[in-house]
Amino acid sequence: MRVVVRGGGDLASGTVYKLFQCGFEVVILECEKPTSIRRYVSFSEAVYHGSSKVEGVICKKANSLDEAETILKENKVALLVDPTGKYIADLHPDVVIDAILAKKNLGTKIDMANIVIALGPGFEAKKDAHAIIETKRGHSLGKIYYQGKAIANTGVPGIIGGYGKERVIHAPCNGILKCQARIGDIVEKGQCIALIDDTKVYASISGVLRGILPDGFNVKKGLKMADIDPRKEQVDNCTTISDKARCIAGGVIEAILHLKGKEL
Repeated sequence: MRVVVRGGGDLASGTVYKLFQCGFEVVILECEKPTSIRRYVSFSEAVYHGSSKVEGVICKKANSLDEAETILKENKVALLVDPTGKYIADLHPDVVIDAILAKKNLGTKIDMANIVIALGPGFEAKKDAHAIIETKRGHSLGKIYYQGKAIANTGVPGIIGGYGKERVIHAPCNGILKCQARIGDIVEKGQCIALIDDTKVYASISGVLRGILPDGFNVKKGLKMADIDPRKEQVDNCTTISDKARCIAGGVIEAILHLKGKEL
């Protein structure tokens, strides 16, 4: 079966990884300038570098549909820059997954494939997609909705190590980013982790710098630009798929098999 996944951030990449390992052909559709901060576990990095690797699975950027087909034949994940989904019809997918995590529908329609699945809030089952996967941390994470909607966006990040909104850093101004710390570094609260032009950006808490936008990125005020994990012993987490992403991916696989079974 062929799956088209809209979005290549860290949560989307957890789903892509599991789909690939289960034998699905996977094509990712991304925007021109992805803003994934957990870059070491995001297939979206292929947009900038031509290829990316997450836990041993290789993704290569394609510049055309023909190139994408060649990459799939090489037993790799293919990525196309296509924020609007214009290539979906020509790819003839069995499944389309909206994993953009925009908290709203950016153009995914239930008739794009026999099975359409969306991650998180902003969608309604049976209207926008056949199934919705819960993405909010907690007891219902990974739950499948065949009717209704996922939990509404609260705007507050999930709690990790006792911290929620404090662990996420947003750009204080517009400008060009220059990183002063790297993903995987141990940082202390109040430490300068980046410059935006001449404005210093400080670590909001002490912990592991789990993600940060790349050097040279033109950031806008308010953009999520970095993430700190307060658990200093969890450095290896910077290069591995998160528990949240794996749980969501499991929900996606279950939904595909359930909906495919109903077709049969």
